[in-house]
Amino acid sequence: MSPFEVQLLGTNSALPAFGRHPTSQILSIQKYKYLIDCGEGTQMRFQKFGIKPGRMNQIFISHLHGDHFYGLIGLLTTLGLIGRKKPLDIFAPHGLEEIIRIQTKYAGGDPPFTIRFHVIDTEKHQLIFENNQITVHSIPLDHRVPTSGFLFREKEGERKMIGSTIEEYNIPYRAIPAIKKGEDYVTPDGQRIANALLTEDPTPPRSYAYCSDTRFKEDIIPIITGSDILYHESTFQENLIEKTIPTGHSTARQAAEIAKRAKVGRLILGHFSSRYEDINSFAEEARAVFPEVIAGVEGEIYRPLSLK
Repeated sequence: MSPFEVQLLGTNSALPAFGRHPTSQILSIQKYKYLIDCGEGTQMRFQKFGIKPGRMNQIFISHLHGDHFYGLIGLLTTLGLIGRKKPLDIFAPHGLEEIIRIQTKYAGGDPPFTIRFHVIDTEKHQLIFENNQITVHSIPLDHRVPTSGFLFREKEGERKMIGSTIEEYNIPYRAIPAIKKGEDYVTPDGQRIANALLTEDPTPPRSYAYCSDTRFKEDIIPIITGSDILYHESTFQENLIEKTIPTGHSTARQAAEIAKRAKVGRLILGHFSSRYEDINSFAEEARAVFPEVIAGVEGEIYRPLSLK
């Protein structure tokens, strides 16, 4: 089964604390990697966890608070120094391109590869990226500055050949692509072999919803319903719920309520306030509402429940 996994590189909010770093994570789907947010020191986390950026062609930045993008200019510089030539797409709210262009202007010029900036309308749920493997839609969030989450969803894959049937029906390899697309196979003597006898259903498409900094926001539930994994910020616990409105954040229990109502497969909590040393208590609070919950640990790799 092809990879579908998220590795957390940074799980803290605002300030580094207790060995935790600002927000960033790598989502691996099939053979590609997608960087989601890029807090300070992200490229150092790449080195620590042995992540090679060669298959990373898209970066998604949720909003323009520093703990979500201050690592970007360093990463872009490093990519140039190690010889990157392929274009890089960066999706972010309005303003990021201006910030990066100013930094490169006064630091020796643009990297030796094309950077294509794509502005996200943070007030709309819409398709922002698509390739042969996935679609990515924006998720409007409610923070102190324009902020978007991201919904990554695999496309329906091809049917899988039952290996023994290739020899049984003497199927030439040139016929296999069409069979994987759902066609029957017609033998040289005119016998039609039903596709259902030759193939198995493809792996069901998997999905990952990333909801960074946001107040409790019920109207994201229809967007993320049924996601295999939901990452939802949980800056505070319920004992500090009064801080969520002025700061634009959520509690672990609120994240669990979203997960429960959206019927997701599993919930990963992150973006922990630096006032908390013990992150296991976040999971304990959320588990009272939604059982399949994890307090995210940096460096750990998380997969849908069916792939654990």
